[in-house]
Amino acid sequence: MPGVIRHHVWMADDPELILNAVDQVPFILVVCEGADLRVLLLSGATRAVLPGRDYRGLPIREVISDLVGQQILDAYYEVYRTGKPVDGQEWRVHLDMPDGSVHEMFANFTITPWTVDGERRGVIGLGFDVTETVRRRQAAAEDTEHLRRRYEESREVITALQRELLPAGLPVLPGAQIAASYLLADAGSAAGGDWFDALVQPDGRLALIVGDVVGHGVAASGVMGQLRAVLQDRLHSGASVAEAIGAVDRFAARVPGAHAATVALVVLDLVSGTLEYCTAGHPAPLVVEGTGGTRYLPLTGAAPLGTGRAAGDPAHPVLSSRLEIGDLLLLYSDGILERPGRDHSSSAAELAHSAADSAAGRALRDPESTPAERVCTQTVELLVRATGHGDDITLLAVQRVAPVPELALDLPAEPVALRGARHELGAWLTKAGATEQDVFVLQHALGELMTNAVEHAAADEGAMVTVTAALTASGAIEAAVIDRGHWREPSRQENRGRGLALTSQLVESLTVTHDTEGTVARIRQPLTRPARLLDPHTAPTPPSAPAAVEFRVVEQAGDDETHVRVEGPLDAATASLAQRELLRRSRGGAVPLTVELSKVTHLSSAGVSALHNVAAQHAAQGAPLSLVAPPGSPAQTILALVALLP
Repeated sequence: MPGVIRHHVWMADDPELILNAVDQVPFILVVCEGADLRVLLLSGATRAVLPGRDYRGLPIREVISDLVGQQILDAYYEVYRTGKPVDGQEWRVHLDMPDGSVHEMFANFTITPWTVDGERRGVIGLGFDVTETVRRRQAAAEDTEHLRRRYEESREVITALQRELLPAGLPVLPGAQIAASYLLADAGSAAGGDWFDALVQPDGRLALIVGDVVGHGVAASGVMGQLRAVLQDRLHSGASVAEAIGAVDRFAARVPGAHAATVALVVLDLVSGTLEYCTAGHPAPLVVEGTGGTRYLPLTGAAPLGTGRAAGDPAHPVLSSRLEIGDLLLLYSDGILERPGRDHSSSAAELAHSAADSAAGRALRDPESTPAERVCTQTVELLVRATGHGDDITLLAVQRVAPVPELALDLPAEPVALRGARHELGAWLTKAGATEQDVFVLQHALGELMTNAVEHAAADEGAMVTVTAALTASGAIEAAVIDRGHWREPSRQENRGRGLALTSQLVESLTVTHDTEGTVARIRQPLTRPARLLDPHTAPTPPSAPAAVEFRVVEQAGDDETHVRVEGPLDAATASLAQRELLRRSRGGAVPLTVELSKVTHLSSAGVSALHNVAAQHAAQGAPLSLVAPPGSPAQTILALVALLP
């Protein structure tokens, strides 16, 4: 025993041995000193999370500068300033790695003041990497009956809110990027009374609305739908801001459930950037400037709907402002401000700070999303995770951007030019703001028209095909395919003539005119982007772009030629090869064949004709042909239209 006691005393008197023991603690440990919070110590576990970084004697803001905008860095300095500890549970953070990648981590942590002899010496941060625990829970949750029921409830909510009461989509306009999100107070609760709208007026100006009806449930949702309908009707008729607010105010005065509802209405000229707005009892719109600054627009002084006004006051005061290119305007409901433990002024400051960080991409990394989309999703996540929320939250954002120039392509009248044209069209549509589904539809529709045009013009040596596309001020793609060849009257061949029929089913309108000079095919298709119904327990995952796939036909299992997979584009350039390969493997249709089409990236009418020919050969030989395409895939979408799949 005396030997053990002497050994214990020796360890306590050896600082290096103590530091060695501290360095081996299996959790994140950060010790900072002084008002600059210069780092004295990072445990081994901390250095493993932050590999390759200098830290000794550096301020913590330099050591973890990649966490600017993610709240944790601010918390260190807040703890030193106030002396109050800060706790976090399962906070999601993005860390920059030495190889340029971004590592996503979930952490539980406590940041506490460090005092020596009653004086504040610095700050100590203690944390645990709980990423694996969170990932396992998320994976398990996906398989549970509880999540299935919750998902169905959320879908019922979105059906009630978006299809019946809220806009089915947000317009895609030249000069604007628009996004919206809606977070219910409880994902399993009844619909709420918040609403938003974004619509184009007859003069081309964009009207933006966020409103809030008192209460929740069916009654509040019903009143919300009525108020929204009144505003829509007046704005679609060209009413001014004051006229539209006046109409909805008079309506609210006659409907008890609408009493004291609030609304913010902004009408924005996307060409000049000028805007007019009215805040009827509603929080002030926030501007996030392209230079990074933020400002709240002044309240206009209008009272909540249906509550009247003081004698001598203007009925519905309207103020004006201006957005420069790059500026972002955010409208929101008061649920984002009235979070537990926050007063109005501190919540407003936090909202401005988080919106600016999200718009600039300084918060959570999501390079595939627009600044407006990041503001509408990340701002909610960053603010709500720290405090929770007791009311519905609605955000509607618009960023003024430079309009996308019109697309003009001149193609040689050769099938090999079609694939490159489709890629250029897809890139232009994505830049214009089209969703993945709209890109799919327009690539297929215009691909059919380009194929027809190449056929018509191919007889003339050196003939060219012209493709033009523009995004109109009303939010629609208007495109034309022009050739100078001679019109070929549709023949009665069984597997021809599907291109125009397929195009007409895919887009809103199709017109074809032809004369001795050539043929012009025009299409029109409105573009919309969906709003996001947010789940506070699940971080949004940005979609990843599919990798380019070259065309090929491969066996699915071993050398079994009767079970094959087609990959890549099945179009005018590859249809004949695909037909030959499929018939070779099925001995001309004499043996059963299963064709898996999940990897087909583009299916044109030429590809459809090839599959029809293969199906006809199998029918004649009496051997089954099975075409397999998962729901929502490009092949399934097209084959369902042409009745090759149920």
